[in-house]
Amino acid sequence: MLGMTLAAAMARSWWTFVVRGALAILFGLFCLLFPPAAILGLATLFGVWLLFDGVTALGVAWMSREKSNWWLVGLEGVLGVLAGFLSIVWPQITALVLVFFVGWWAIVTGGLEIWGAIRLREQITGEFWMGLAGLISVLFGLYVIIFPGVGILSVLWLIAVFAIAFGISLIALGWRLRGINEQMGHQGQMAAGGSNP
Repeated sequence: MLGMTLAAAMARSWWTFVVRGALAILFGLFCLLFPPAAILGLATLFGVWLLFDGVTALGVAWMSREKSNWWLVGLEGVLGVLAGFLSIVWPQITALVLVFFVGWWAIVTGGLEIWGAIRLREQITGEFWMGLAGLISVLFGLYVIIFPGVGILSVLWLIAVFAIAFGISLIALGWRLRGINEQMGHQGQMAAGGSNP
């Protein structure tokens, strides 16, 4: 069972979710505002974003490594780093292969987000945002795999919308975790004050 200690560790690192969300939104906006440049460097841009997101997730896992089930966030981070690395070192990848690659990555990481939200629902409120981010990711991945022939520009727009929606969900989760962190700090101060004679 995912213990309260992992929820507390996630709350302490609330800012990493906000950073991940902000970067996802910036990436999505770049794809929408500069489509020619984004199409030319799609694999590299997506790879850089995946690498940073994966490294950030690994950082959260490292900070939570003594807690139960910390490996869920770690696995998501490893998948992000691997996907980002492959996207950067294999720039001649075809659009179709990239589409399937992106689709499967979104499904796997979305499934991990949903599972994490289900495990957290007994520990904190507001886990809805984590589950929503996972659901958006899974639906995006399924759409891309079911309709691979929509064209590279459509895929670019889909990636942009996905990144923005995913980013908003992560930021909302981060702010919720920030509130939990502040509440835990306040309770700790009250407990410390109450123990003084």
